[in-house]
Amino acid sequence: MKDRAPRNRTVFVSDEEKPLLTSRLVEVTGPLPMIDIENRTVHGDLLEILEWLPERFVDLLILDPPYNLSRTFGETNFRQQSMHDYHRWFESWFPNLLRCLRPKASIYICGDWRSSAAIHLVAGEYLNVRNRITWEREKGRGAKANWKNCSEDIWFCTVGNEYTFNVEAVKLKRRIVAPYTLNGEPKDWTREDDGNYRLTYPSNLWTDLSVPFWSMPENTDHPTQKPEKLIAKLILASSNPGDIVLDPFVGSGTTSSVARKLGRRFVGIEKELEYCLLTEKRLLLAESGTSIQGFADGVFWERNSLRDQKSTASQGTKLNNQLTL
Repeated sequence: MKDRAPRNRTVFVSDEEKPLLTSRLVEVTGPLPMIDIENRTVHGDLLEILEWLPERFVDLLILDPPYNLSRTFGETNFRQQSMHDYHRWFESWFPNLLRCLRPKASIYICGDWRSSAAIHLVAGEYLNVRNRITWEREKGRGAKANWKNCSEDIWFCTVGNEYTFNVEAVKLKRRIVAPYTLNGEPKDWTREDDGNYRLTYPSNLWTDLSVPFWSMPENTDHPTQKPEKLIAKLILASSNPGDIVLDPFVGSGTTSSVARKLGRRFVGIEKELEYCLLTEKRLLLAESGTSIQGFADGVFWERNSLRDQKSTASQGTKLNNQLTL
């Protein structure tokens, strides 16, 4: 186990916790009825168990497959391919997953510049592609002979023309630098104790996210972990309380954890046992700590705003990386 600095809040699984967390997993031996997988983590390879999933049970699909990069996930190595080969790999299983979707379901598919074009082409063959969200990653290595790679894409798709989109649930609260008044009164903004703010409609360019790092209580050692705030936006916009959210590459459990915090049902599928256990640890933590960094008072706050920081600090004092099992 790694040595952690005193202020390091990274979630990890101790040897003492492993037996109980392992017992909570669904191991695949055959068809998976809904009663067995609802609000559970399925330990298995999606590509091997896809045919055993129920039909038409998903209201929201959040799909974060391996990008077209050479990357190691636990004991699994994914190697970079040509764009043609990645397109062929993605299309070899993606259409079969769509039978799990309900007619009004929404789908979000994550990618980067090496995989996004292939994802768009495949998704466009089977779904209604509504938009492409681009979000800024403040992490990333500099490059002397190229532009630094600090953004990723999320393709927003739907099965049909009827779908859920709760725009009021995902507005962003921004500080107003030059407040405009009409007859001395605020126009489209409010005065608050710590400044002047405006609720703005969500766009497809997201610059208000922080990639998880060691001092954040949501952080894990997973190499491609998504921020809880990002997943919360997708869940709040495109599902309703009680809906089923499926993440078939759930990794360290961000989607499942956020779904629990926001009152949705969920199914997470993950091939690597190490990440399945992290998912279960985070689900237990989510039962007592429901805070999401950057989401407070029912709205999303711009990055590094005062209330965003207070929300994070509050969450950090409530959660402890070592559960009493």
